[in-house]
Amino acid sequence: MAASRLPPGALSLKQFLRRQQVLQLYRKILRAIREVPAEADRCYLKDWAREEFRRNKDATEEDAIRMMITQGNMQLQELQRTLKLAKS
Repeated sequence: MAASRLPPGALSLKQFLRRQQVLQLYRKILRAIREVPAEADRCYLKDWAREEFRRNKDATEEDAIRMMITQGNMQLQELQRTLKLAKS
């Protein structure tokens, strides 16, 4: 079998794509938080989001990562719905 040209520790394609999903979710959450009108709430939510992503940064199990992404998307949708209701 031919030797891999990838350096040791390089991400597989699947890991790379999953990482992109996580980063995209993080960015979307931070953008949504910018819309929160109260400064104290914005700071709290930003700290909460950062801490959640930091706490789970070493997760490697594929099923757990997929579940966390799904949960994060649901929380993002809830935040967006709440902000939409607050504006109307």
